[in-house]
Amino acid sequence: MKTLKQLKDEQMQDPEFAKEYENIQPELDVIRAIIDARTSRNITQKELAERTGIHQADISKLENGTRNPSVNLLKRLAEGMDMVLKIEFVPKENI
Repeated sequence: MKTLKQLKDEQMQDPEFAKEYENIQPELDVIRAIIDARTSRNITQKELAERTGIHQADISKLENGTRNPSVNLLKRLAEGMDMVLKIEFVPKENI
């Protein structure tokens, strides 16, 4: 049985797949950052909802990628985790 990484590596050989994967990478990075920040603080979605006034269902949608957050929403999430939002642009050659 293949691992997820093996399957991804295999699929990345297809130029069309690789292009689409690259296109969604920023969204995946945002999702991963939200989840990592929340779990690093040992905060549940429910606790974060209580701290921010954002419904737990909406936090779940953000984390599973079915809702795109606004910058304002990201700021509220950061504040609810006692963090600050930092957005960074990185030259392609550094990726």
